[in-house]
Amino acid sequence: MAMTSRSPAFASTPGGSNRFIASLGRPWVDRVIAVVAALPFGYVLWNDVRAGQLTLPRFAIIFQLTLFMVTMLIRTPPVRVTTNPLFWVVTFVASYYGFLTASWTASGRPLAPSVATDALSIASVSLDAFARLSLGRNIGFVPAQRRLVTTGAYRFVRHPIYSALFLAEISVVLEGFSWLNLTLSAVFLALFVVKTLMEESFLGRDPVYARYMNEVRFRWIPGLL
Repeated sequence: MAMTSRSPAFASTPGGSNRFIASLGRPWVDRVIAVVAALPFGYVLWNDVRAGQLTLPRFAIIFQLTLFMVTMLIRTPPVRVTTNPLFWVVTFVASYYGFLTASWTASGRPLAPSVATDALSIASVSLDAFARLSLGRNIGFVPAQRRLVTTGAYRFVRHPIYSALFLAEISVVLEGFSWLNLTLSAVFLALFVVKTLMEESFLGRDPVYARYMNEVRFRWIPGLL
């Protein structure tokens, strides 16, 4: 999300590091970053489709991967991008965590009937589609300001895309529970909680976004969290 005016972060300042920071705001640089960031998601999507045997919870994950890639490739350039290396590292680990742990996933036993896990999957896909359509071309990878969106799903919570990811992950665990799968999913959820807090610490420096946080008080679940 971002503001509609240019930020001093991309002003012309001396020094090689500042020139690099300024280059992140150039449309072609941002597009290259988006393509590179989306490639691993495309690989996973292709493998999952080729493998077949897709249950509804796994289809929900694939659908959200597809939406992510499409919106990343058409996104608007940023106004301001974080230069905190810790934010970049955490974003990388959180975003690609599923790829890093895919070989560790074990088969498990269902904890809920398929109708329940399917319902959660449908809810996650519906929420993800609603949130991404609300956000439009303003999606980011690392914490960055683009155009601030306060309509659609963003009227109710500040991070509805993450809410959809959480629902999808819960449905997968309920469909095939094991202690290993539960641990992997818990780490996934924790990483995105940390990512949320980092994004808000960066975006909250802007008074417009700070006002938005005061107006929309819940991050993931309306009236609760």
